[in-house]
Amino acid sequence: MLFNLNGTFIQDVVKIFTSAEYMEMLLEGLKCTLLISFGAAMVGILLGMLVAVVKIIPSKSPVMKVLNVVCDVYTTIFRGTPMALQLFLMAFVIFAIRGFPMELVAILAFGINSGAYVSEAIRAGILSVDIGQTEAGRALGLSYGKTMWKIVIPQAIKNVIPAIGNELIALIKETSIVSMVGMYDLTSVAKILGGGRYLASYIAPMTVAALFYLAIVYSLTFVIKLIERRLRASDKR
Repeated sequence: MLFNLNGTFIQDVVKIFTSAEYMEMLLEGLKCTLLISFGAAMVGILLGMLVAVVKIIPSKSPVMKVLNVVCDVYTTIFRGTPMALQLFLMAFVIFAIRGFPMELVAILAFGINSGAYVSEAIRAGILSVDIGQTEAGRALGLSYGKTMWKIVIPQAIKNVIPAIGNELIALIKETSIVSMVGMYDLTSVAKILGGGRYLASYIAPMTVAALFYLAIVYSLTFVIKLIERRLRASDKR
């Protein structure tokens, strides 16, 4: 029985890879996954950097105090509630506008969620830089902003690359829930293929989808390690 199941599984996998129709569907799903993942990553990194800087800047200004409170509320809410709930509210409440692109909704939803985690990683990285670096910059006559931008943040980025890399990997895998708002990503396309009458079960298409996810994550991991090696090499010079 096990041999027959394995034989059927292999046949289904071969059928998926050799069928132009199946591969076209999977590649369309992959395109959706990559679009949402990397679009959300850009939003998350930019938003995370802004929030981290706001929370780090020491200021007695009423405006900065209000912004600090807003950033604290933002990180608390988006780190403390499920991603699926946030996506649902974004799609069917906040951006429930006829004709509004669902891909953009997903990018904003995942990007805003990711930004909350990235901001805390960057903030921790900035705080890990020795205070003497800031004092040295100020002693040289640099403003606080220039000291942060030219001295502190470059060192902080080196410290937080692994954490940001892990967040990006988690983000890619989290996008598999977009089918709940009617989008066809890699996972939802695999479900559709498994429910068809030409494949024996869901196992083969889900396995193929898993291989695509592994390829994406491995590629991203390779790039992150390459960046880390380059930064370590620059430290030695």
